[in-house]
Amino acid sequence: MTAILDVTDLRVNRGRAAILRGINWRIGRGEHWVVLGANGSGKTTLLKALTGYLSPTSGGFAVLGLRYGHCDWRELKLKLGVVTSAFALSIPPSETALETVVSGKYAQLDLWHAVSAADRAAARRLLKTTGLLALADREWAYLSQGERQRVLIARALMAKPKLLILDEPCAGLDPVARATFVRFLDRLARRRGPRIPALVLVTHHVEEITPAFTHALLLREGRVHVAGPRAQTLTSRNLSAIFGAPLKLRRQHGQLSLR
Repeated sequence: MTAILDVTDLRVNRGRAAILRGINWRIGRGEHWVVLGANGSGKTTLLKALTGYLSPTSGGFAVLGLRYGHCDWRELKLKLGVVTSAFALSIPPSETALETVVSGKYAQLDLWHAVSAADRAAARRLLKTTGLLALADREWAYLSQGERQRVLIARALMAKPKLLILDEPCAGLDPVARATFVRFLDRLARRRGPRIPALVLVTHHVEEITPAFTHALLLREGRVHVAGPRAQTLTSRNLSAIFGAPLKLRRQHGQLSLR
């Protein structure tokens, strides 16, 4: 069966420095992954390579069999949804939550495309999914950080991607907002159906990893330290290695924590 994402011997150099070296990674259908690594491990570079903002020095990747560099990038990009706080800076303060969600269909930031009745209906369904239907007409400037993150997820889903990458979505959230958002991510990851994308959560914090995430990719100094099912990868030994400190992973009532 064709993989959702197939990364093959991916390497990214900048000058004489190798930022990523020999990355091999395969995401199958029905899998939800978390990407963990210390600062400087290569998480951001990997994300930029997969979203077309950095060209690989060698190797490559494919989404549902469409290989980067050998197909129309616009077609490939539609299969990849990305949620990053960097988008927030490009959204006009007066744009409503519903308009922001619709903008995902057209890959626009600062929506200028005419909004059809069908677009509005689809956006409202996604806002209901993310628990924000009551805020459909609220302007971006008056949404909380947690609400903005959920709007951005709805926006990414508007294009019906096969893979949804969440780049540190809890950054900047207070403890209560983070707990609420993590519960939302867990519900999103537990949904089933042919239109549900595979999720990739990029984070520094094991506390954000819920049981719905099935696999983990651990990066260390630009290489894959280990990748596979969470029971085999999320261990005290592996986490100590990638963060460079003696750590103890604890599991309690389905929640993870580090000491």
